[in-house]
Amino acid sequence: MMKWIRKLFESSVVRYVFFGGCTTLVNLISFYILRKGGVQLTAANVISIILAILFAYVVNSKFVFQDKCEKLLDHIRPFCKFISARLITMVIEVGGVWLLVEVLGMNDMLGKFLTQFIVLALNYIFSKFFVFTTGKNK
Repeated sequence: MMKWIRKLFESSVVRYVFFGGCTTLVNLISFYILRKGGVQLTAANVISIILAILFAYVVNSKFVFQDKCEKLLDHIRPFCKFISARLITMVIEVGGVWLLVEVLGMNDMLGKFLTQFIVLALNYIFSKFFVFTTGKNK
């Protein structure tokens, strides 16, 4: 049974889904706390996304795509690529939440949750094929 679990976790897709779930929790929990604290919708959304992006870079680099960057300087290029890709999906997420909540009248947590599926898929594609490509052939 443990061999099966270990083999399953050798797949970057499975690791991405697991850590993507953790990243989504960071995003949703921080969004919820900020909203309950009285922070305006868009500001709470942007802050929660930034926290999730920082968390995601660390776990994706280390555990999901197992980038081979050895020194801090080695992380500059992939981190910049990661931030660029996440800014694209952040625009999609902020726009999606705004559309679902402000225009369609959906509950803010439900709107936030639903946008996560599109963002999760796009972030995997960007990370796999655009971001974590350096350091693997060193």
